[in-house]
Amino acid sequence: MGIVLLNAEEAALKSKKHSIAVLAFDQISPFHLSVPCAVFGESHPEAPAFDLRVCAAEPGLLRTTAGFDLSVNAGLEALKGAQTIIVPSWRDPLERPSEALLQALQRAHQRGAQLVGLCLGAYVLAEAGLLDGRSATTHWAYAEDFAARFPRVKVDADVLYIDEGDVLTSAGTAAGIDACLHLLRRQYGVAPANRVARRLVVPPHRQGGQAQFIEQPLPARTRDSRLSVVIDQVRANLEQAHSLDSLADSVLMSRRTFTRRFRQMTGSTVGEWLLSERLARSQQLLEGSDASIEQIAEAAGFGSAVSLRQHFRAAFGVSPSAWRQTFRGGIGER
Repeated sequence: MGIVLLNAEEAALKSKKHSIAVLAFDQISPFHLSVPCAVFGESHPEAPAFDLRVCAAEPGLLRTTAGFDLSVNAGLEALKGAQTIIVPSWRDPLERPSEALLQALQRAHQRGAQLVGLCLGAYVLAEAGLLDGRSATTHWAYAEDFAARFPRVKVDADVLYIDEGDVLTSAGTAAGIDACLHLLRRQYGVAPANRVARRLVVPPHRQGGQAQFIEQPLPARTRDSRLSVVIDQVRANLEQAHSLDSLADSVLMSRRTFTRRFRQMTGSTVGEWLLSERLARSQQLLEGSDASIEQIAEAAGFGSAVSLRQHFRAAFGVSPSAWRQTFRGGIGER
């Protein structure tokens, strides 16, 4: 029995705009500031519409690390009504942000806003005490310093981003794109997030637990294209059983060689990658089809509804049925 996808995201695109405030500050990196603006701030037919405002942490012209200045009309008052507040980085990990900024973030968190610290923005959230007792990440080069400075935070230096529900942190630089796409996907579903990713010419989904960096990317040679073919074939046939041995045999490699090259290419093990792909497929089917949990478990390769529920709850903190209800019952709502 085939599974027919529905256009459930249409309702999301027409729903009330979600308000987002992005914090700018003196000596900000233009790239870091542009990441949330590119994902949430640009109007495109394929993307949900957001009410995005950039607000300044301090008055006056803001200098950038690229040598030009920014004139930002809104100040910290723009944080008051925002549903999501993004701190895209921070200029100096050793500098404690102003009390006005820290208190504004604390008040926003108390009223239920979601706080996001991209890259060194995690330092700002930690200084505000919003990461105490939580797991968080930041740029790998600063992870040791971060852990020493904030011992009450559980630091994971190996991942792209960590979603704690009302607080999210990401690794450095381009991982901010992954984190923002994750937020978009969580809010509106897989299809709109994938379309935005395609417009940005980035991978549509890199799971948060993927490694921050791949130590030795493979050169573009014919032998390496075999792995790309295998990955495409597995994605197209997730319902089938796949193992390290079967995949290695399909490209005439030893287990050891295949494992090493696969990790170099994807940043994860075969098992981790397979689980990530199956979870992503499950999300897509839960959001956009009427298939039963049992049918989805089979189509995504989990084998049984019990296995799907166990892995899904471990990854996202909710059951597959609760995930489906979120996107069927209140799309676009917090």
